[in-house]
Amino acid sequence: MMFDYSAVTAESVTATADEAITRAEALAAVITDPDNPLTFDTVLRPFDEVKNVIRIAESQSAFLRHVHTDPEVRTAATGAYERIQRWHQFPESPQSIELAFDTEVNEMVQRYAATDEARSLTGERKRLLEFVQRDLHLVGHHLEPAEQARLREISERLVTLGTRFSQNIAEYRDALLLDQDDTEGLPESYIESLPIDTESGKRQVTMAYPHVTPFQENSARRDLREQLSFKFNNRAVDENRPLLEEAIALRLEAARLLGFDSWADRVLSTRMAGTKDRVDAMYDGLIPALKKKAVTEIERVFGLLESDSGATRVESWDWNFYNNQIRKTDYGVDQVEVADYFPVHAVLGGMFEITGEVFGVSYREIDAPTWHEEVTVYQLVDTASGEVIGAFYLDLHPREAKFTHAAVFPGTPGKLLPDGSYQKPTCAMLCNFTRPTESATSLLKHNEVETLFHEFGHVLHVLLGKSELAYFSDGTEWDFVEAPSQIMQHWVWRPEVLQRFARHHRTGETIPNEMVEGLVAARQLNRGMFYLRQVQFGILDQEYHGPDEDKDLEAILRRATEFSMLPFQEGTFFPASFGHLMSGYDAGYYGYLWAEVFGDDMFSRFEEEGVVNPEVGMAYRTEVIGRGSTVDADEMVRSFLGREPSNGAFLRKVGIE
Repeated sequence: MMFDYSAVTAESVTATADEAITRAEALAAVITDPDNPLTFDTVLRPFDEVKNVIRIAESQSAFLRHVHTDPEVRTAATGAYERIQRWHQFPESPQSIELAFDTEVNEMVQRYAATDEARSLTGERKRLLEFVQRDLHLVGHHLEPAEQARLREISERLVTLGTRFSQNIAEYRDALLLDQDDTEGLPESYIESLPIDTESGKRQVTMAYPHVTPFQENSARRDLREQLSFKFNNRAVDENRPLLEEAIALRLEAARLLGFDSWADRVLSTRMAGTKDRVDAMYDGLIPALKKKAVTEIERVFGLLESDSGATRVESWDWNFYNNQIRKTDYGVDQVEVADYFPVHAVLGGMFEITGEVFGVSYREIDAPTWHEEVTVYQLVDTASGEVIGAFYLDLHPREAKFTHAAVFPGTPGKLLPDGSYQKPTCAMLCNFTRPTESATSLLKHNEVETLFHEFGHVLHVLLGKSELAYFSDGTEWDFVEAPSQIMQHWVWRPEVLQRFARHHRTGETIPNEMVEGLVAARQLNRGMFYLRQVQFGILDQEYHGPDEDKDLEAILRRATEFSMLPFQEGTFFPASFGHLMSGYDAGYYGYLWAEVFGDDMFSRFEEEGVVNPEVGMAYRTEVIGRGSTVDADEMVRSFLGREPSNGAFLRKVGIE
């Protein structure tokens, strides 16, 4: 039975959250009840049940702040989010603020850990005990009462800051207004997609990615590209910069209370990387080669820019434009023309067909009540057994006040129920692809096809993971969680895969060989610069959460920008809209590049044994995504590859031998 999102009201959102919190409080009382025997069911299982109760409630209440059209529901959902976060399981932890800081809970766990039953635990149950003990330590039960009270105060304040930060980004409004004379180089279909400003009658380039990215790639007006870059990099700056500054200071204080030198050290202690030295080793193995490649890339762009305008240096607002021009002239790749072959419904069908073949699953669209008429719902079915594995929602197009990026939000976790049946997992995938109109279908640029496949990797990871306990049903260490998505992106660069579903939306013609060859050849175009920008973000994040007190956030931003090899845009402060810093990726943004290196390495087995080889696909499903987080990511990777991991596949993809 799917939840009835169509019947949601502001009142029901509040009630759902409150009922879940009441249930969580009752579960906590089971742990601390002195009359209960010290057993797994009375001490540890309640931790897992809290995760189950709270995550279901979050998906039915707090999640709606990202998607609902009614502002009253969104406001109620934001309030529910703040209350639920005090019981919410952190990404790498089964703990919540309420459970983790309870001294009686800690005492009962430690007493149970000393029992013969606890010492005999195996598998997931043993792992849960280890994680609970680790995380009780990380909330300071070894500290003096006043220090632990301060740690709890910080944790609760960080929840509030994160909520406000993301809400400010979602609600921020600004736009670049265009006259007809301002549209040189822009495709007509793009111009028609832009909303009209009611006061001036001009077209609006809003801060949404489907508006910003095509403008920066195609507009011949360098002055307008600069203006848009300035606006985009200053979203919510007045509201969010002080929130970010406070959060960074509080995280350092919390880390110091726990005995860590920095918040980065605290975060890495529970991640796959483990230590900053391992993160630094990753960067050291990549940066020199990326910089060498980037030098020739930027020289090429500068030559074009100088010829066009006489400018003396390449700026950040030049990069996407000339990257797109080179793609067109050198590789015959016009993203607008390419998009004609990727109507969203055909891409979805192709993605379902390929993943079904590789991973032994099929898809069944079902009629289920949703939060918006554009949302579709599918069941994931195991092909061999015919068993329904779970269900997912697809919400693909932008709306007023909707979440502005692309992401997958988990819903009901999978878990073994007392009667021996299995609770089916659910999740929701949000994107912001161009909305279809009466006269035009929704067409995806190739990078949007890549985004679709990437996010769908999260869907498969959430739904295919199977475990006894809800806590281990999906996810892994937070710096590996992107690897199952990074691996999915490879299929959209394979000619034999693209030509299975890429059809012209009007003629039905298969995408031409030369266009596919151009796309694939252009994959390495300016990859050095692209990944140095990822390095920039990762190092910015690590320095913001480093050991220094009284950090100058702008000075750190300027130093990190140097890794991009492009000048800093004066008067801007993009970290104010860098949502990752406040939404679980604090001191963890390196994880995107980290996970990509591992994802590429895992895909190398597909390259060696067959890109759509079902045997390899089932091995990957069994050894990696099917295990949820029941074992460490390092073990999953080694088990699937049969060897130690390497960065070689990543470097080859970038064009570096």
